[in-house]
Amino acid sequence: MKLLILDRDGVINHDSDAYIKSVEEWLPLPGAIEAIAQLSKAGWTVAIATNQSGIARGYYDIATLDAMHARLRALVAQQGGEVGLIVYCPHGPDEGCACRKPKPGMLRTIAEHYGADLRECWFVGDSLGDLQAAEAVGSQPVLVKTGKGEKTFEKNLPATTLIFDDLAAVAAQLIHT
Repeated sequence: MKLLILDRDGVINHDSDAYIKSVEEWLPLPGAIEAIAQLSKAGWTVAIATNQSGIARGYYDIATLDAMHARLRALVAQQGGEVGLIVYCPHGPDEGCACRKPKPGMLRTIAEHYGADLRECWFVGDSLGDLQAAEAVGSQPVLVKTGKGEKTFEKNLPATTLIFDDLAAVAAQLIHT
């Protein structure tokens, strides 16, 4: 199985320090929807692992989050692709859960769901926490320069981190290798 795991905010859609609180605020990044569809059509399973502490903070509810993900799935389907499992952490940063990145709980959940070996997967994110979660389970950490990626690029990245301009560039690399 060719499994690719993506962070959501800043990788697939625009991010906001004020949180993405509605379907109207959930706006795809240029080329991201097409990239997911291309990967899917090329035989990749594309799963998503996303921290969503806005739920714990009371900014939006699970029904709203589900509606955002339904929109994502519909847009990818319009391009002939499919989004796999979407796993989210609804907890705040101080709740001590095992799922909130940089902890690798969500990645393990996805791997268990698909019976996949995380050491054979890439995890694409825009934050240091994303890269650290990938490193914790032996996945290939991939930084995109969208979202918070430019600021993350200036940090002390895991040594094996691959760097791309955006999700479309990641897709092009994976599809053509």
